[in-house]
Amino acid sequence: MDSKERPRAAATVLNGAIIDAIGTDIIAGTLRPGDRLTLEGLQEEFGVSRTVVRDCMRILESMNLVYSKRRVGIVVQDPSHWNVFDSRIIRWRLSGTGRDRQFRTLTELRVAVEPMAAAGAARHAGAAERLALVELAARMRLLGEEGRLEDFLAADIAFHTLLLRSSGNEMFASLIEVVAEVLTGRTHQGRMPDHPREVALQGHERVARAVAEGNSDEAMRQMADLLEEVRTAVA
Repeated sequence: MDSKERPRAAATVLNGAIIDAIGTDIIAGTLRPGDRLTLEGLQEEFGVSRTVVRDCMRILESMNLVYSKRRVGIVVQDPSHWNVFDSRIIRWRLSGTGRDRQFRTLTELRVAVEPMAAAGAARHAGAAERLALVELAARMRLLGEEGRLEDFLAADIAFHTLLLRSSGNEMFASLIEVVAEVLTGRTHQGRMPDHPREVALQGHERVARAVAEGNSDEAMRQMADLLEEVRTAVA
C-alpha cells in the first residue's frame, strides 16, 4: 500500500468508529432528542482533532441524526427526522433493543416492493441477468444444503441485488443497500436456521425461473409467496 494511502485508510477507520459510537447511542436512546453535544466535548471523549469530530458530525447530520445550531452546538434529532433508509441507521437499529420492530418494518417494505420488482425484472432483465438469477438460485440451494450460511448470505444478497437492479425501476434499485442490511442482520442476529428451509430455497428457484421465462405475473406471485415465508419467520 502506498504510504499516502495508509493514513487515509486509518482515518477512515477512526471516523467510522466514532460515527458508529455516537450513532449507536442515538439509536439506543442513550443520547436523547434535544441532547446537546459540543466539538470540544467530543474531542476530549474520543481523543481526536476538531477536524475529525467536525467531519463525523457532518456525516451524522446527513443522516438527520443531529443538527447544528449556532450558539447552541450539535443537537440530537427526534427519530421522526432520521433518514431511516440509510444503511448505517438500519444496521444500528437491527443491533439494538428495537430490532424486532425494525425487522418487521423492513420486511413489510420488502413485501410491498420486491414482488413488483420481480415482475419488472421478468419484463426488463437482459438474457445475462436472467441466467445469472437462475445460477444464483442454484448456488443458494447448494450452499444452503451444506449449511454454509455466510456464503449463502452473499449469494442471497447478490440474488436480490440483481433482481432490484433488473427491475427497470430506479426507485426499487435504490433499496439495494436496505435489503442487503436486513438480509445480513437476519443472519448475524441468529434468525436464520443452520440450513435454510426448503420452502425458501424453492421460492428463490421459482422466482428465478419465472423471471428467466419472462412471466411477470408468476414472478410477482412467487416473490410474494417467498416473502410471506420471510414475514412469518421474523414475526
